[in-house]
Amino acid sequence: MVSTLYQIEARVRAALDDPAPRPDMHTALAPRPRAGWQAGVIPPGSRVAAALVLLYPIRQRVHLVLTRRAGTLGQHAGQVSLPGGAVDGNETVEAAALREAREEIGLEPADIRIIGRLSSLYIPVSNYALHPVLAVLDRRPTLVPAAAEVAHVLEIPLDELQDPERLRHGRRWRGNEAITVPYFELHGERVWGATAMVLGELLHLLDANRGH
Repeated sequence: MVSTLYQIEARVRAALDDPAPRPDMHTALAPRPRAGWQAGVIPPGSRVAAALVLLYPIRQRVHLVLTRRAGTLGQHAGQVSLPGGAVDGNETVEAAALREAREEIGLEPADIRIIGRLSSLYIPVSNYALHPVLAVLDRRPTLVPAAAEVAHVLEIPLDELQDPERLRHGRRWRGNEAITVPYFELHGERVWGATAMVLGELLHLLDANRGH
């Protein structure tokens, strides 16, 4: 049975309210080996960034939005990611996540309900400490990608992400070193790295309170 948005919202809220430590899904979804990185450790001097994990319905199925970054960007060009970016000045993480989503995909913040934050994680290649913000919207938003930043918008059904067949393992090369890369195969795209780690934690939250 496909869960409704409200059932999923209640399940995730209950999981976030549980003080018990969560298994480290970041480690499970991280490329291996990954030099200069340890799960849960944010190095001093890292830059603060926010990302938005937005859940909303399309024809009775809950979806989340991802983007494929423009190939002309200086960092993570062409990769699939969550809407997000650097936190400015005294801006909160939540405000930054909403601002970046508006700038990247035209998402209007009206009626978006912030549920809470997922676990922060460090991204060595860009020296960012990423803080994912989980939110829901009761209707499908109108999304307009900013051409300079976003090549394509992906609306992913949550039950597709939950399909175990979507989690796969590939290999990349860094010089002569082979790196094992867990990734989600979604809409013909490979979703890996920090984005996959965030989505892995989301899946854990959904499973943790499946009976609720």
